[in-house]
Amino acid sequence: MSAVAPWAVKEPLSAAQIQSAEKTLAAGTWTITAGAVLFSVLTVTPLVERVTPAEWGWTAPILPLVVDAAVVIVVRLDATVARLGGSAGKWPALLRWMTGLMTLLLNIGDSALKRDLVGVAVHSVAPLLLIVTAEAGLAYRRAIGRALERIERSRAAELEAREQREREERERERAEREHREQSAREHAERLERERAEREAGERAAEREHAARLERERLDHEADMRREQREHEERARRAEQQRADALRREQQEQQERSRRAERERAAAEEAAQAPREAAGQERVNTTADAVNAAVNTGEKIVPNPFTGR
Repeated sequence: MSAVAPWAVKEPLSAAQIQSAEKTLAAGTWTITAGAVLFSVLTVTPLVERVTPAEWGWTAPILPLVVDAAVVIVVRLDATVARLGGSAGKWPALLRWMTGLMTLLLNIGDSALKRDLVGVAVHSVAPLLLIVTAEAGLAYRRAIGRALERIERSRAAELEAREQREREERERERAEREHREQSAREHAERLERERAEREAGERAAEREHAARLERERLDHEADMRREQREHEERARRAEQQRADALRREQQEQQERSRRAERERAAAEEAAQAPREAAGQERVNTTADAVNAAVNTGEKIVPNPFTGR
């Protein structure tokens, strides 16, 4: 297998690079066309003036302008047709060569009539350059069009292949997503079953716990009622005992009060007897004194200390 030279391996141009080259070709073609048209007008006008009557000398620039306008039309339309990738047939080629030859003959006509070979060579440069540029530009544009079409086909094929890969990738992702969703659903269902079983067990345990608590509550209430009854019975007996003790104490107090009353009454009676005797004596003495005073007519003066 023969080795390939490094310079023989070239990277393919992109569509942007080819379009840039086409723009460069168009700019160069129109620059050459404009220069050739201007040069043709300046060269052909003196020749046309010499073969035109004096009163019509002002029409001399019309002929080169008409020929150059045909050149511009040919160049512009050839560029458009080539860009579209088509062919206009033999008449555009005939017009292109006829305008080129007319421009060449008009430019070298004055020098040829003077038998100036140098002038003929010099004035043939611009027309020949215009003719060759038009033909080369047309060939370039057709080649560029084919290259762009090839690039577009390659790009379309790559796009289709990429879309196919993307479709396959989407299908694979969809299948994986469906598989994940199916796994997630199964996992969720399993979790739901486990949760339901766990909740059922928890509810059963709660019911059992509630029943146990209820039994314990009922037992506790029964114990409390029993304790309450016992407490009430003890309180009632204690109250009865307190009432009995209070009644006995009241009876004892009443008995003590009656005994103390009797003792006080006896003591008062014992103390009252001497006072009554003394009082009776004083009454008797007072009565005697009053009687004596009445009998004697003396005024009785009471004792300020005793009141008598």
